[in-house]
Amino acid sequence: MAERHDYTASTKVKFEAPYQYPVYFCHNLFHPRNSLLADLLSEQSGSGAHKCLIFIDRGVAEAHPQLPQNITGYAREHADILELSDDPRVLAGGEQCKNSFDVCQDVIRRARRVRLCRHSCILAIGGGAFLDAVGFAAALIHRGVRLIRVPTTVLAQNDSGIGVKNGVNLNGAKNFLGVFAPPAAVFNDFSFLHTLSRRDWISGMAEAFKVAVIKDRQFLDWLLEHIHELATCEPDKTEYLIRRCAELHAAHIGQGGDPFETGAERPLDFGHWAGHKLESLSLHELRHGEAVAIGMAIDLLYAAESGFISIDDAYRIIGAMKKLGLPVWHSALEVEGADGEPLILAGIEEFRQHLGGSLTVPFPSPLGAKRDVSSLDINRIKKCIRDVCRIENETVSVHDTKTSNSRG
Repeated sequence: MAERHDYTASTKVKFEAPYQYPVYFCHNLFHPRNSLLADLLSEQSGSGAHKCLIFIDRGVAEAHPQLPQNITGYAREHADILELSDDPRVLAGGEQCKNSFDVCQDVIRRARRVRLCRHSCILAIGGGAFLDAVGFAAALIHRGVRLIRVPTTVLAQNDSGIGVKNGVNLNGAKNFLGVFAPPAAVFNDFSFLHTLSRRDWISGMAEAFKVAVIKDRQFLDWLLEHIHELATCEPDKTEYLIRRCAELHAAHIGQGGDPFETGAERPLDFGHWAGHKLESLSLHELRHGEAVAIGMAIDLLYAAESGFISIDDAYRIIGAMKKLGLPVWHSALEVEGADGEPLILAGIEEFRQHLGGSLTVPFPSPLGAKRDVSSLDINRIKKCIRDVCRIENETVSVHDTKTSNSRG
């Protein structure tokens, strides 16, 4: 008699892997007497020098020509802890660096050539796109080597550099390839911000409005109260903005219950369904923060039209963003497809696909808290787009006072 096999039997594998990483705020990270980086390496891996590969965003290297030399000097000062496996390598940065595998391949080839091991580390210095691309490569080497991020823009320091995402674009699809891989540490060195253009300072502040509108009413009131100082990039106010915004992002990742985004909710993607589409429609003429600001303007009006917040509050926040210097409209909103419909509306379906087929769009309800919406009224969206066009071309008063208590 033939032996019977029970193929219905199963076993489960279940384990938990705790993650934690520090986010530092500092000045002059690579000054020889600043021991933050050396102390971190010593704490994370014990005794002995740690082999490290360092990659620098080309834009950062051009703005800080002494940076490679400063890093080399820092390594000499802390030779008992930090061993450079090669000279710091300058690679292309900006969103374009994510549109090919050039940066990733360079990182991987160099790691192979110097025989980087799993106990080594890669240190990436640059803007958010650069950190994404280098982080993606680091996650592939030996199934993941330690990545230390040094974000150098306002946007990267208060948002993208804090999280656990790494990735590149593919055939126009933003972040189509990527991994969730927490960094070993993040160093927000404010001294890198001093060479940024005003446009880059301002566009990075858009993410502060995003997280404040849906997570922290007190922070939102602070933004409105200090909009004039922020518009002039006053250092103390900007540094507080970055710290608070980073704290809110870190709290969401650590306490939100879904750091690797296995579910459909994206509470930090307020304004992003339109923002991501606007980036591609504008051929990346718009910075990420600028595109998100426009997306937030549309969604603030939609929230008011839906009764989630008052129209006065929507106008007050949009006016503040304008006062800061952020756009709330772009000609890409007028681009139509073959069917005569605005192409920006395709961003809704693309957002749905990004979420795994189930649409979840966050809106403020009330300010400082969020409500998830699973379907959007297209005619209402179109009206809001027309309204932001009108608002862009008229003077909107900005009250540097707290928002009203009305909920619409």
